[in-house]
Amino acid sequence: HVQLVESGGGSVQAGGSLRLSCAASGYTGNPVCMAWFRQAPGKYREGIAHLLNNGDEGYADSVKGRITISKDNANNVLYLQMRNLQPEDTAMYYCATSSRSDCTWKLVPSVYDTWGQGTQVTVS
Repeated sequence: HVQLVESGGGSVQAGGSLRLSCAASGYTGNPVCMAWFRQAPGKYREGIAHLLNNGDEGYADSVKGRITISKDNANNVLYLQMRNLQPEDTAMYYCATSSRSDCTWKLVPSVYDTWGQGTQVTVS
Protein backbone atom coordinates (compact mmCIF):
# COMPACT_ATOMS: atom_id res chain seq x y z
CA HIS A 1 0.00 0.00 0.00
CA VAL A 2 1.14 3.58 -0.54
CA GLN A 3 2.74 5.30 2.39
CA LEU A 4 4.24 8.71 3.14
CA VAL A 5 6.53 9.22 6.10
CA GLU A 6 7.70 12.71 7.06
CA SER A 7 10.77 13.56 9.08
CA GLY A 8 13.04 16.48 9.83
CA GLY A 9 10.83 18.61 12.02
CA GLY A 10 12.05 20.12 15.25
CA SER A 11 12.48 23.26 17.28
CA VAL A 12 14.44 26.19 15.87
CA GLN A 13 14.95 29.82 16.69
CA ALA A 14 13.51 32.55 14.51
CA GLY A 15 15.66 33.07 11.46
CA GLY A 16 16.73 29.44 11.37
CA SER A 17 16.31 26.79 8.70
CA LEU A 18 14.97 23.27 8.48
CA ARG A 19 14.70 20.67 5.77
CA LEU A 20 11.74 18.34 5.92
CA SER A 21 11.74 14.99 4.17
CA CYS A 22 8.88 12.78 3.00
CA ALA A 23 9.69 9.22 2.02
CA ALA A 24 7.15 7.75 -0.40
CA SER A 25 6.69 4.03 -0.85
CA GLY A 26 4.25 1.67 -2.50
CA TYR A 27 3.58 3.82 -5.57
CA THR A 28 3.39 2.06 -8.92
CA GLY A 29 3.76 5.32 -10.83
CA ASN A 30 4.34 9.03 -10.22
CA PRO A 31 1.43 10.86 -8.59
CA VAL A 32 0.12 13.86 -10.52
CA CYS A 33 1.05 16.17 -7.64
CA MET A 34 3.06 16.03 -4.45
CA ALA A 35 2.65 18.77 -1.89
CA TRP A 36 3.41 20.09 1.56
CA PHE A 37 0.68 21.36 3.85
CA ARG A 38 0.79 22.72 7.36
CA GLN A 39 -1.71 23.09 10.13
CA ALA A 40 -1.33 25.25 13.21
CA PRO A 41 -3.52 24.66 16.28
CA GLY A 42 -7.00 26.02 15.69
CA LYS A 43 -6.36 26.80 12.05
CA TYR A 44 -7.23 25.22 8.73
CA ARG A 45 -4.75 23.00 6.95
CA GLU A 46 -2.88 25.25 4.50
CA GLY A 47 -1.20 24.18 1.30
CA ILE A 48 2.21 25.80 1.02
CA ALA A 49 3.99 24.11 -1.88
CA HIS A 50 3.36 21.62 -4.63
CA LEU A 51 5.43 19.82 -7.21
CA LEU A 52 3.77 18.55 -10.36
CA ASN A 53 4.86 15.47 -12.27
CA ASN A 54 6.03 17.74 -15.11
CA GLY A 55 8.44 19.43 -12.70
CA ASP A 56 6.50 22.64 -12.19
CA GLU A 57 6.50 24.08 -8.68
CA GLY A 58 4.00 26.30 -6.93
CA TYR A 59 4.07 28.13 -3.62
CA ALA A 60 1.62 29.89 -1.37
CA ASP A 61 2.15 33.63 -1.09
CA SER A 62 2.61 33.31 2.66
CA VAL A 63 5.86 31.38 2.24
CA LYS A 64 7.06 32.28 -1.25
CA GLY A 65 10.74 33.11 -1.30
CA ARG A 66 11.45 31.29 1.96
CA ILE A 67 10.80 27.69 0.99
CA THR A 68 11.78 25.33 -1.81
CA ILE A 69 10.15 22.05 -2.73
CA SER A 70 12.18 19.38 -4.46
CA LYS A 71 12.26 15.66 -5.04
CA ASP A 72 14.87 12.94 -5.19
CA ASN A 73 13.32 10.77 -7.86
CA ALA A 74 15.80 7.95 -7.45
CA ASN A 75 14.84 7.47 -3.82
CA ASN A 76 11.25 8.74 -3.93
CA VAL A 77 11.84 11.40 -1.28
CA LEU A 78 10.11 14.77 -1.32
CA TYR A 79 11.85 17.65 0.43
CA LEU A 80 10.86 21.03 1.81
CA GLN A 81 13.72 23.41 2.49
CA MET A 82 12.61 26.21 4.79
CA ARG A 83 14.64 29.34 5.50
CA ASN A 84 14.24 32.37 7.74
CA LEU A 85 11.64 30.59 9.83
CA GLN A 86 9.35 32.72 11.97
CA PRO A 87 7.10 31.89 14.94
CA GLU A 88 4.07 31.99 12.65
CA ASP A 89 5.56 29.03 10.78
CA THR A 90 4.97 26.87 13.84
CA ALA A 91 2.68 24.05 12.75
CA MET A 92 2.42 20.37 11.98
CA TYR A 93 3.74 19.82 8.46
CA TYR A 94 2.30 17.13 6.21
CA CYS A 95 3.22 15.80 2.82
CA ALA A 96 0.52 14.52 0.50
CA THR A 97 0.02 13.16 -2.97
CA SER A 98 -2.81 13.40 -5.45
CA SER A 99 -3.85 11.37 -8.47
CA ARG A 100 -6.42 13.98 -9.54
CA SER A 101 -5.87 16.31 -12.47
CA ASP A 102 -7.25 19.33 -10.59
CA CYS A 103 -4.38 19.17 -8.13
CA THR A 104 -2.36 21.02 -10.76
CA TRP A 105 -4.26 24.23 -10.01
CA LYS A 106 -5.74 23.59 -6.58
CA LEU A 107 -3.43 23.47 -3.59
CA VAL A 108 -6.15 22.43 -1.17
CA PRO A 109 -6.47 19.37 1.08
CA SER A 110 -9.65 18.08 -0.58
CA VAL A 111 -7.90 17.10 -3.82
CA TYR A 112 -5.15 15.12 -2.09
CA ASP A 113 -5.80 11.48 -1.32
CA THR A 114 -2.74 10.18 0.49
CA TRP A 115 -1.22 11.81 3.57
CA GLY A 116 1.68 11.29 5.88
CA GLN A 117 1.43 11.42 9.65
CA GLY A 118 3.05 14.84 9.93
CA THR A 119 6.16 16.29 11.51
CA GLN A 120 6.10 19.14 14.02
CA VAL A 121 7.95 22.39 13.41
CA THR A 122 8.23 24.83 16.30
CA VAL A 123 9.84 28.25 15.88
CA SER A 124 10.55 30.44 18.89
